[in-house]
Amino acid sequence: MISPLRGLCILALAVAAPPPGFGASKSPVRARQGMVVSAEVRATQAGVEILKNGGNAVDAAVAVGFALAVTHPSAGNLGGGGFMLIRLNKSGETVAIDYREMAPGGATRTLYQDREGNVVRDASTVGYRAIAVPGTPAGLTLALAKYGTMKLREIIAPAIALARDGIELSRFESESLKGARKLLERFPESGRIFLRDGDYYAEGGKFVQPELAGCLELIARNGAREFYEGSIAQQIAAAMKANGGLITIEDLKNYRAVVRKPVEGTYRGCHIYSMPPPSSGGIALVEMLNILEGYPLTRYGQGASRTLHLMAEAMKRAFADRAEYLGDADFVRVPAAGLTSKKYAAERRATIDPFLASNASDLGHGRPDLYESGQTTHFSVVDREGNAVANTYTLNGVYGSGVTIPGTGILMNNEMDDFSAKPGIPNAYGLIHSDANAIAPGKRPLSAMTPTIVTRDGKLFMVLGSPGGPTIINTVLQTLLNVIDFKMTVQQAVDAPRIHHQWTPDRLVLETRGFAQDVIDALRARGHRIEERDSIGDCHTILVDPDSGIRLGAADPRNDGRAIGY
Repeated sequence: MISPLRGLCILALAVAAPPPGFGASKSPVRARQGMVVSAEVRATQAGVEILKNGGNAVDAAVAVGFALAVTHPSAGNLGGGGFMLIRLNKSGETVAIDYREMAPGGATRTLYQDREGNVVRDASTVGYRAIAVPGTPAGLTLALAKYGTMKLREIIAPAIALARDGIELSRFESESLKGARKLLERFPESGRIFLRDGDYYAEGGKFVQPELAGCLELIARNGAREFYEGSIAQQIAAAMKANGGLITIEDLKNYRAVVRKPVEGTYRGCHIYSMPPPSSGGIALVEMLNILEGYPLTRYGQGASRTLHLMAEAMKRAFADRAEYLGDADFVRVPAAGLTSKKYAAERRATIDPFLASNASDLGHGRPDLYESGQTTHFSVVDREGNAVANTYTLNGVYGSGVTIPGTGILMNNEMDDFSAKPGIPNAYGLIHSDANAIAPGKRPLSAMTPTIVTRDGKLFMVLGSPGGPTIINTVLQTLLNVIDFKMTVQQAVDAPRIHHQWTPDRLVLETRGFAQDVIDALRARGHRIEERDSIGDCHTILVDPDSGIRLGAADPRNDGRAIGY
């Protein structure tokens, strides 16, 4: 009879078939000069045309951002916010632009609680009171003004044409609208624009957005101030007042996008740059990489139950720390240096049992202070000079709050749900937050968005990111591990099956089509509670070949994205 411990050792050798569960990996797209990878082909094309016309990576990224607001309305946006990471090749400088949404001035800590202190269902996710002050127009135009080379009117022109002339809806976008029908029909303007006679647009249907085209033309002519101080701002404020929303004209005037210093780390000879707070992504990513650096993952093998177990345990610890410590660093002290310290990672690693899963309820957060010194979309761009942009932005939920501001065609976010409606109570993604992420006027909610740039030997190596709420961080993590530890091509790394653990709820999520049954059985034997999901993340990645300089673009097959280069 095999002893339980020996049985676990045998199970540790179980390895997933090289599957990707999404079909055999195709070759990545190859290009010598520029590459754009985004969630939608027409937006990708808009970015590539900007590069061909002499624009740099920032010019192209801003064009993609505006185009996605037209062609990918479930997540591309003007009424949301996000984060952009920029690397300038000549100077080696890397900067982070924070254009995360902000809580309105009238927001309070107990905004979404009833008189008994209970969280009111849907109050932070649906309708006008769920909307935070948008940051996308400010962020995109700030990036262009500081780091781009072209005029705003040239950059927005493709988006205006797409909105004015209309687009044929893909199967993916049609299915997305079908799934959001109940949300959109709750708000007359959203129903009028995004539904056809009360029904969803079928695949191939012509989708025209004249009001959005008009707003884009105003922004092209007058800049982002049109959105925050001009006629668009007046329309937003009026709609808010008429429908019980919180955003005022003063909230819009006071919004600012901010340039920040990226979070940095190292992993097996690579230098990692990612987003600082109010994104939790960069800190959590570096913490997990630091923990996993202590294991010989290459020897264990990609998809082996031992590898997956250690990844899941690293994820649990990073998400436990995320819940306790992370928030808007302009409002709370975030122990970033401690959380990203190699010594702190060694302490967290020491709590991992190599054979058994830890219980989330027993785990808790660490003491990083001792070491101090949804729906989203991502796109990646590299230009001929080697400049790079990784950008992730969002409405939060699919189609955000469901609200479209009358007369503008602008769909608004439901980002207030990313605050703690009540500390210790899960949000729509099941994430628990502490007082560090409590609601306060002018505060930016915590995010999982993780746009990331990687260099090796001082040269650009990878540009990547993903949508997916809390799964974003773990999607980026696994794509990096697949390239760095398991020597996959960039397309194989993106295609490979994924796992996800976020500490609480205490379950290990696996992609349904990705893992062999013996691997799943081995993980259960270690004590992991398994849940299966059709897909995790949507990672759009560019890898620059260190020898030839060839740009290799990989769109994720889980959705409708496209890589195009020249």
